[in-house]
Amino acid sequence: MVAVLLTATACGADAKPAAEEKTAKVTVSNCGKNVTYTRPKRPVAYDVSGAEKMFSLGLADRMRGYVMNKLGDPSIAGSPWRKEYAAVERLGTERISREIVVGAKADWVLAGWNSGFSEERGITPALLAKVGIASYLHTETCWNYGNKSVDVTPLNALYTDLTDLGRIFGVEQRAERLVTGLKTRVAALKKTWPDKGHPARVFVYDSGTDQPFVAGRHAAPDDIISAAGGTNIFHTLDKGWTTVGWEPVIKAGPEVIVIIDYAGQSAKEKIAYLKSLPALKSVPAVKENRFFVMSYGDAVSGPRNVTGAENLGRYLRSVGR
Repeated sequence: MVAVLLTATACGADAKPAAEEKTAKVTVSNCGKNVTYTRPKRPVAYDVSGAEKMFSLGLADRMRGYVMNKLGDPSIAGSPWRKEYAAVERLGTERISREIVVGAKADWVLAGWNSGFSEERGITPALLAKVGIASYLHTETCWNYGNKSVDVTPLNALYTDLTDLGRIFGVEQRAERLVTGLKTRVAALKKTWPDKGHPARVFVYDSGTDQPFVAGRHAAPDDIISAAGGTNIFHTLDKGWTTVGWEPVIKAGPEVIVIIDYAGQSAKEKIAYLKSLPALKSVPAVKENRFFVMSYGDAVSGPRNVTGAENLGRYLRSVGR
């Protein structure tokens, strides 16, 4: 049903005359900077976030390709846009690079700061601009790029991106329908929250042994958890995805642990590892065996965030939270 709803929101053509398609320009504010875009003809998207924002707007047939690390392969298998993934060329199976996008003759790139664009790896909006390639950064990552006063919650960042992409590609009506649908589902989910008690304390575990890799308030799971009716134990951490010590985890006493699932180490192995740590034996989530597995595709900025929230919400209700 979710797949049908998501696909349905992307249906319907917003026809544009051929001449307009060739010359259309639009100015949007991206990370606090007004950027004027000519409608992209050979766009490239990076990772699940970029690819599925494009797919959900019905833009697969306009794409030059996408780049995705092999760790994201299970997210493709579980995506409502599996057909789009199969139809669009995959340009790389590691991180996106300037060589890949230049080699593909891309004219526009969609990625996040430090999750795609990177000074260290030599692929930034400024460097791409020098070779005639435009860029759009995921709003979720703006807190750590350029005008750092841009600070919106992850779900609002998602809505902003979908709206902006709708304008850039001339599919404003599709974008409006999609965003309205996502907001409606979040509102419906909030009606399922328990009337009593405090929100369930939730810990997001991505990976890590000496130090766990977790989600701060700028990462999508923070809003996913909030929409589901819980609270991220690292909500006050002014970071996106980052490492912390085990001590804050133990002190917070999470009631539920969300395991991020992707290729490499299985969710089952991650759960077994957490259960093996003596220091976590007293943590309520471990004592009560309350582990919720969330696909990487649901956990990174994209339309599937709402699906992740709905699934987590159902799990929280199932354990009385």
